[in-house]
Amino acid sequence: MKNLKTYLLSVLMAGTVFSSCKKDKTDIKTDLLYEVTVDGATAIFHIKTEGVTNYQWDFGDGKTSTEANPSHTYPGKGKYVPTLMASVNGKPVEASTVLQIAKVSPVKINDNSLDDWSTVTKNVIPLGSKKGIFNQVKLDYDGNYVYIYGEMTGKKADAVIFDFFIDADNNAATGWLTGSFTDGGYDVLLEGQLLTAGVDILYHTGANQSDFSYKPQSIAEAYTLGTVKEEGGLVKFEARISRGKLKGLTGTGLRIAIQVIKNDWSVNLGNAPDEGTSSFFLDMNE
Repeated sequence: MKNLKTYLLSVLMAGTVFSSCKKDKTDIKTDLLYEVTVDGATAIFHIKTEGVTNYQWDFGDGKTSTEANPSHTYPGKGKYVPTLMASVNGKPVEASTVLQIAKVSPVKINDNSLDDWSTVTKNVIPLGSKKGIFNQVKLDYDGNYVYIYGEMTGKKADAVIFDFFIDADNNAATGWLTGSFTDGGYDVLLEGQLLTAGVDILYHTGANQSDFSYKPQSIAEAYTLGTVKEEGGLVKFEARISRGKLKGLTGTGLRIAIQVIKNDWSVNLGNAPDEGTSSFFLDMNE
């Protein structure tokens, strides 16, 4: 579920007309009211006032429109001041608002493609001598989600088991202190056959950080498996985690490490990053 921001702008301009034979005052209605719904970098404008004509939108990034209720995708994060110049009941009116566009991701989880990941080059988990079947692992994020991309040797039908160790608050003083990945206290564990059966969501609940004391939680829409493709002896996949559904993920950074295990739990097949090294820090400060 996407968290949408709605901005409501109202500008009131009152004109008065005086009769030559009366001192009564008549208000000419020139209210200009519109809503702006922001989804990622796209803003959808909807006029609420009746009697509006001659629409002239300036979106604040050099682009314009003469549509009544346009949508506009901004080029990236930043502050923009869209302005509407129009007529209300024949009177010229101008109204502006301020939009804050947060960091956005090029990743589309439901487009049956993995091509959008080619533009993600910043948060690539380093793979070492213990990478095993992993070929590549990338991360990205926006205000609502953390995105994960993986390539590994094999096929979907192998039904391998994933362990996603997440230090949600980037605080080693909370969560499980596993010896497998250092520099993190792992508050959240996503575990299961992601590509075939899904994963369980578990939270660390023990007071002793050395104890593996995780308890399962049932949280609707906490994660989504996107496109999965098999080609050239590799299985490639994407998934996203909802930042608003898992405790601690709304902060400015997290640590993550991933292990893949054979479907009978007999063999550790891969690590990202290497087992025994520091987990990967995803800086979400933008």
